Amino acid sequence: MPQTPLHAEHARLGASFTDFGGWDMPVRYSSDLAEHEAVRTNAGLFDISHMAEIFIQGVGAAAFLDFSLVGQASLIENGKAKYSLICNNDGGIIDDLIVYRLADESFLVIANAGNRDAVVSALTTRAATVGFNGVSDKSDDYALLAIQGPNATKILQGITDTDLSTLPYYSIGEGTVSGVKAYLCRTGYTGEDGFEVLFSSNDAVKVFNALITEGAVPCGLASRDTLRLEAGMPLYGHELNLDVNPYEAGFGRVVRLERDDFVGRAALLELSNNTPSRKLVGLIGEGKRAARADYPLFADSESTVQIGIITSGALSPTLGYPVAMGYLATELSEIGNTVSVDIRGTRLPMTIVKLPFYKRSK
Repeated sequence: MPQTPLHAEHARLGASFTDFGGWDMPVRYSSDLAEHEAVRTNAGLFDISHMAEIFIQGVGAAAFLDFSLVGQASLIENGKAKYSLICNNDGGIIDDLIVYRLADESFLVIANAGNRDAVVSALTTRAATVGFNGVSDKSDDYALLAIQGPNATKILQGITDTDLSTLPYYSIGEGTVSGVKAYLCRTGYTGEDGFEVLFSSNDAVKVFNALITEGAVPCGLASRDTLRLEAGMPLYGHELNLDVNPYEAGFGRVVRLERDDFVGRAALLELSNNTPSRKLVGLIGEGKRAARADYPLFADSESTVQIGIITSGALSPTLGYPVAMGYLATELSEIGNTVSVDIRGTRLPMTIVKLPFYKRSK
């Protein structure tokens, strides 16, 4: 399996590893609960160098992304970012990604590690269709670290020359971190404030250890998963896949149908005019038994007809009760409704609630 430039550092710090998206990644260093708590109360540090970094640059870059994605990249201001989706012709989701606008005709697209090849292939094919030649996959050249939590900005500010107060949520700036040239992205995947720092993979060890010295706590993918779940953020392969369209997943707002031509528009226009048969919902349970991915949902404890499925679930470390996301038949997905989940042969009630489960204090 491929490893990030920090694999040896993770091993030195006592991390245990897991296969994630085909990469050998740290799953935890101490305990899942301690690392989750560190992000909610202090600042956690994640190695996310497995993510894909694709630069879209040159004359026509904005128009090309408008054609390739369901959102309208040309409306993003320089130095700002937008969450978007890349879909196929049928409206299925190839990946969810973040688009950063670096300059008028210069963009950075960060995609999920497991979908790197699919996204690069789709963008390259679409570039050939419109005669654009500015797609560059630079994933192997960069390391990416996420520092997240209420003290993240203070810690990062101690080793950067950029005034982080000038970077609002969903923006990107440039500067140095521990003397290393870097992009500073005020985005994240935990529900907390923080930054994703992108820089040359050659400097990964230096920057990683500098942030730890300043007070960041190394965290693994297990805590990252419970953090993003509490924040109601989807994970590709769980909430999103090629068989899911944006309207089922609750991302119809991301699709800009007022444009005449982009990949998947015809299918998405038709889907937008019909009520989806299923809907992604948030669910909370009672007690301490958590519903996990692929557990079936039923209308009540006696029903034998499955009406949905859990896509992600855990006992929330912050809230103290089970939380989950899942797809449910639309007619049964109203907030406040109670359904039944089968947890290894036992039926337990879960109540539909508005996402996210957790919101940080401003």
